[in-house]
Amino acid sequence: MAGDTAEGTADPVELRAALAAAVRGEVAFGATARALTTMDASNYRRVPLGVVAPRDAEDVAAALAVCRARGVPVVPRGGGTSIAGQATGTGVVLDFTRHMNRLLSLDPEARTAVVQPGLVLDRLQEAAAPHGLRFGPDPSTHGRCTLGGMIGNNSCGSHSVAWGTTADNVRGLTVLTARGETLRPGRDWAGAPAGLRSLVDGELARLRTGYPDLPRRISGYALDALLPERGADVARSFCGSEGTLGVLTEAVVRLVEAPRAQALAVLGYADESAAAEAAAGLLPYGPLTVEGMAADLVRSDAGLPRGGAWLFVETGGADAAEAGARAEAIVRAADALDARVVTDRAGQRALWRIREDASGAATRIPDRAGAPGAATRISDRVAAPGAETWPDKRTRPSGEAWPGWEDCAVPPARLGAYLRDFRRLLADHGLRGTPYGHFGDGCIHVRIDFDLLTPAGVAGFRRFSGELADLVVAHGGSLSGEHGDGQARAELLPRMYGPELVALFERAKAVWDPDDLLNPGMLVRPHPLDANLRFAVLPREPVDVEFGYPADGGDFSAAVRRCVGVAKCRTEATSPPGPGVMCPSYRVTGEEEHSTRGRARLLHEMLAGEVITDGWRSTEVRDALDLCLSCKGCRTDCPVGVDMATYKAEFLHHHYAGRRRPAAHYAMGWLPRWLELAARTRTARPLNALAALPPLAALAKRLGGIAPERTLPRLAREPFSRWWSRRFRDRARGWLRVAGTGTSTGDRGPFPGTGRNAVVLWPDTFTEHLSPSVGKAAVRVLEAAGVEVLLPPTVRFPSAPVGDGKTTGLGAVPALRTRRGRVCCGLTYVSTGQLDRARAVLRRTLDLMEPVLESGLPVVVLEPSCAAALRTDLPELLHDDPRAPRLASAVLTFAEALERHAPDWAPPRVDRPAVGQTHCHQYAVLGDAADRRLREAAGLTGPLSGGCCGLAGNFGFEKGHYEVSAACAEEQLLPAVRSAPPEAVVLADGFSCRTQVAQLAGREGRHLAEVLAEALRE
Repeated sequence: MAGDTAEGTADPVELRAALAAAVRGEVAFGATARALTTMDASNYRRVPLGVVAPRDAEDVAAALAVCRARGVPVVPRGGGTSIAGQATGTGVVLDFTRHMNRLLSLDPEARTAVVQPGLVLDRLQEAAAPHGLRFGPDPSTHGRCTLGGMIGNNSCGSHSVAWGTTADNVRGLTVLTARGETLRPGRDWAGAPAGLRSLVDGELARLRTGYPDLPRRISGYALDALLPERGADVARSFCGSEGTLGVLTEAVVRLVEAPRAQALAVLGYADESAAAEAAAGLLPYGPLTVEGMAADLVRSDAGLPRGGAWLFVETGGADAAEAGARAEAIVRAADALDARVVTDRAGQRALWRIREDASGAATRIPDRAGAPGAATRISDRVAAPGAETWPDKRTRPSGEAWPGWEDCAVPPARLGAYLRDFRRLLADHGLRGTPYGHFGDGCIHVRIDFDLLTPAGVAGFRRFSGELADLVVAHGGSLSGEHGDGQARAELLPRMYGPELVALFERAKAVWDPDDLLNPGMLVRPHPLDANLRFAVLPREPVDVEFGYPADGGDFSAAVRRCVGVAKCRTEATSPPGPGVMCPSYRVTGEEEHSTRGRARLLHEMLAGEVITDGWRSTEVRDALDLCLSCKGCRTDCPVGVDMATYKAEFLHHHYAGRRRPAAHYAMGWLPRWLELAARTRTARPLNALAALPPLAALAKRLGGIAPERTLPRLAREPFSRWWSRRFRDRARGWLRVAGTGTSTGDRGPFPGTGRNAVVLWPDTFTEHLSPSVGKAAVRVLEAAGVEVLLPPTVRFPSAPVGDGKTTGLGAVPALRTRRGRVCCGLTYVSTGQLDRARAVLRRTLDLMEPVLESGLPVVVLEPSCAAALRTDLPELLHDDPRAPRLASAVLTFAEALERHAPDWAPPRVDRPAVGQTHCHQYAVLGDAADRRLREAAGLTGPLSGGCCGLAGNFGFEKGHYEVSAACAEEQLLPAVRSAPPEAVVLADGFSCRTQVAQLAGREGRHLAEVLAEALRE
C-alpha cells in the first residue's frame, strides 16, 4: 500500500516542523499524543507519527498538502470510539475534537443544522431540543461520538427503525480530497470527483444487483446510492467511507421532530431467539426503537420483567397518555412472557442506561463452569455487605471478550434463525458471547471471548471470522450493520459482495484518492484481520505489582486491558445533572490524557514499551495521572470497571521507588502520623495559632507542597477518642456509684460497653483530629437508637483471644509484650502510592482489630473515603491476609448501621430541604440507598448532586491542583449550594467535601450524623 510504504521513509522531525509551519492548530509528535491515539475501541493498534488538531478547513488543507508531499498517510479521527480499527493509523492523525467541534447554525424551519466534524452528538441534540427537534441516529456512545465519525461509519443507533441511519439524515457535505480539492457532495452528482460518474455509468447492472436489501447494510462503499433512480446522491455514497475517500470539514444534517412524550415498553422473553423472532412483528406498530438484550448483561436487581431476554420498545406521542397507549398496544401484540410500561422520564433513563452500558459490560464473560476460579455471572451482585448500587466491577468475572464481530446485520425476519445458527457456530468453536442490539433492524452486537493473546487463539479467531462471514451472507446479511468494516471485516468483503464488486470499490477509491493517502488499509486492499492486534505488544508474563487484582487473575496487564475504548469517561457533562462521577478531571480540561481511557492507553503503552520506553519511570504516565482525583468514579461508571485510582496508586509506588517523592506525599501522605504526633504532644492549640499567621502559613504550605490558595484546616483541641474515653470513664464511674447504692441491675442497665446491640465506631483520621464533632454526633444518635458504641482497641497483645472470643490472654509478662497503636485505613498512603507503608499500617490495624473480628461486631465508619478504603483497598492490597476480607465485610456506613441495628427507630424530624453532594467514594463503592432512606425518614428533602467535590483528600490541597479542584466543584456541587435557600441543610459526609464547601462557597457543610444529633437535642 502506497501510503504505508511511503510513510516508513518520512523523517518525523522534518515532518513535524513542516506541519507546525503550515497549520495554526496544535501539532503534537510527543510520546503522550502518539500513545493516546494508537487505539480506538477495536482490537487493533497502530502507532502514528503525530497528531494534528486543525483549527479550520484551511488547516486541514495545509496538513494534507504537507503529508501528500511526503507520502505520509492521514487518518481523520473523532471521538475514537470506532469498533473496527478505522480510527487508527501509522501516519498523521487529524483530531477534530479540539477545535473543529462547533454547531455552525441550526434552522428550525428547514429542520437542518450545519455542523463541524468534531461536534459531539449530544451537543447537537441539546441545541435542537428547545425547538422540539433532534438528530435521528443515536449510537449508545452519543455522549462522546462525533458527527464526523458518525458520517464516516454511517452510524445508526437505537432509533434507526424510526429515523434511519446517518446516511438517511445527511443533506450535504463539504469535503477536502487528498489532493486539496474542495468538494460539496449532494444529490444529482453534486460534488462528485472527476471520473466517478463515468465509473458508475459503466457498472449500473452490477450496482443494481450486487447489494443485499436490508435496513442495516453498512459494509463496503455505498456506490448504489449513485444510481440514477436513487438520485445520484454523492453525499449519501460518501457516508460510511471511513475516512478513505476524503476529509469531511462540514456537514448539513437533517433534524426530525422529537415526540413530545415517550413511553418504554420492556417485554420479557425466554431467550434472545424468542425476542428476535418477536421483534419484526412489532414494526407495523411504528415504534421508535426495538432493542434487544439477554440476561447475561443485566443486573439481577434491574427491575426488568420476568424473562431471560428483553425487547426495549419505545413509543412516542403528543403526550404521555398517547405514548403510553401505543406502548400498551405493543404489549398486547407482543406475546411476551411478561411486560412493563414506563412513562416517567427518570425511569426510562435508568432502563436505557442498562442497554447503553452493554457494550462495555459485554467485555466481561463469566468463567466457564467448573474452571479454576469460576465466578458468578455478570448479573450477580457481589458487592460488600450494605452496598446497594451497581456491584463493584473489580469483583466481576475476569473472562475477557472482544469486538471484531460486533455488529453483523441480517433481514429482521431472519434474525431468530440467524441467532440460533450463530449460537451453534460459537459452540462449535468453543467460544462464548452474549448477543444484544438493534433487533428491529436485524443488527446484532456481540463481544466474543476470543483468545487474542496466543498464536493458536489468533488462528482460531481467523477461522471463526471466515465461517461467521459465510453464515451472515447465507442469511442475506451484511458483515457490518453499524460500525463499519475497518480492518476487522474488510478482508472478508469478497465473500459478501464478490470479487468484481470489491474490485469496483478499489476503482472508486482510486477516483477519490489516487495516491492512497487517506486511511490506507481500510475497506479496500485491507490489512489482514488478524494483524496489528493491540494485545500483541503486552508482556507475556504477569507484571510484578502490589495490589492483588483479583478480578484480573492478579495480572496488571489484564487490568489495563479492561479499557476497551468505548470512552464513557469522555462524556463532557452530566445532562441533566445526575449522580455520575467519571471523569471529573476530563470534564474540566477536555484533554484525552485526563480521561480514564487516556490514562489506560498510556499505561498500555507503558507496558508495551514502544512509544513510552521508560516503564514505571515514565513522566508521560506520571503527568497524566497527576490530575486523577482517585475519586473511584470509574470503578462504577466505567462499563468495564476500570479502577484508575488503584492503577494510579500502583504506578506511584513503582515510579518513586528508591527516589525522593514530592513534598506533598510526605506532608499529606503521612497526615495520620503528623496529626497523631500533635495529639500526643497536645500541641494543637499552638499549631493552630502559628498557622493563623500568614507568613508562617505560607512557609508551611511551601515546604509541604500545599497550594498557596488553600487555608490550612484547624486541628481539634481534643481528639475524638480522647473525648470518648473521658466520657466512657464518666459513664463507668456513674454506673459504679449507682451500683454502690444497691440499685437493681435492671434499673441501672448494663455496664457501659457490654450491651448486646453494639457496634465499633471507627475513629478515622479526619474525625479523630479535624472534625471530632462528627464522631460525637454519631455516638449520640447511635445511642439514642439503642446501639452501644465501642471504639477499636489501641493495645495489641500477642496471645490469641480466649474464652468468649473478646478477651485476650495476657501472657506471663504482658507489660513487656504489648504493642500500642491506632487503627488506620491507610487511605493517605494508598492515594500517594506509598504502598509499603500502607501495607504496614493495615497489618497493624488488622492486629489491633483481631478481637473485634473474632467477636463479629460490625464496624461503623463515618468518613466515606475511609470506609471505601477498608472495603476495597484493604483486601486488594493485603490479598494474602485472610483477616482483610473479614474486616472489609464488617464495614458499615452510619446509615447502614442504623438501618440494620435499629430498624424500628424513628429518626428525629428535621423537615428542611437538603443540598449537597453524594460523596464520590460512597457512590462508587459503598452505595447510598440507606442514606437516602434515612434522609427521607428525617424529612430532609431533595436529592443530592453527583460529581466530585474536587478536593478529593490530598488532591485539592496539592500545589498546582487548585484550579482543577475548584473547577470540579463548580460542575455540580457549588452551583447547588449557592442556589439553595438559606434554611437548607448542606449535607457533606466527607471531610474533603465539607472543606471544599467552606473554602469555596462560605457555607458550613455537615455530616448527616450532626444534623440528626442537633435535631435530637432540639
